[in-house]
Amino acid sequence: MSASSFIKLIALAAIWGGSFLFMRIAAPVLGPVVLIQCRVALAALFLVGMAVLWRKPLDVRSHWKHFLILGLLNNAVPFTLFAWAAQILPASLESVLNATAPIWGAILGALWTRTLPSPKTAVGLLLGVVGVAVLVGLDAGGLTPQVWLAAGGALLAAGCYAVAALYSKAAKSVDAFSNAHGSMWAATLLMAPATPFFPMHLMPGSGPGFWVILSVVLLGILCSGVAYILYFGLMDEVGPSQTLSVTFLIPIFGILWGNLFLHEPVTPHMVIGGLVVLVGTALITGFNPLALMKRRQTAA
Repeated sequence: MSASSFIKLIALAAIWGGSFLFMRIAAPVLGPVVLIQCRVALAALFLVGMAVLWRKPLDVRSHWKHFLILGLLNNAVPFTLFAWAAQILPASLESVLNATAPIWGAILGALWTRTLPSPKTAVGLLLGVVGVAVLVGLDAGGLTPQVWLAAGGALLAAGCYAVAALYSKAAKSVDAFSNAHGSMWAATLLMAPATPFFPMHLMPGSGPGFWVILSVVLLGILCSGVAYILYFGLMDEVGPSQTLSVTFLIPIFGILWGNLFLHEPVTPHMVIGGLVVLVGTALITGFNPLALMKRRQTAA
């Protein structure tokens, strides 16, 4: 992985780490279906503007089936599951469960290609799992059946991301921006029929507050529009397994944003867990700062 790809990976983790914060704020008020309908619709409108600016028309006629599959597996289903879980789970816990996506990706990728992951990748995956566990320090004894059900939904959402990543890599005929653009419109269409049956959780005569509205806007434009341009670009550059390693970094930013905006405490085990996560991510992505500096010195 090049330095530019690694920087994109960090930026994507920071943005998606904030998505769990925004869902935690908005989902209890708007409900998961309305929230995600707004999220994907805003993202689609943002990407339309970018398409006009960059003069990149969307070839719906040729790729509509591909966009529907991607919109279902990568947007509509996992977004809704995470938003539903956000009504129950704290943002930090959701970000940890999201970090299981690379594990799903490695397993499904091995089945897809009928090859085993390298020992280096396996060690990186193990360190990632250990790191995110240390980050949050889960106490399984304190989890209620309702929390277990929500956690299962979040795990299923992470599995959807892995399936979508492998599918997206196999469909090489569509460029990264069109994947992001087309899948958001597909998700908007897929969510629309369900929206009337799942109204907002508002009291009669009341409306969403400023922070809820801001969270929805940021969730749609930043966490979906901008982030998915980065995401599919990384898919093209480094492949699905390395791109999915971004989920190991997301808990670091999820905890950071939670501390800054929700006043969640940062404990020593969070710092230790963060370092373990970074080492695991480096192993999975193959990023080596020393080797990169040596190559640059050689080139110079």
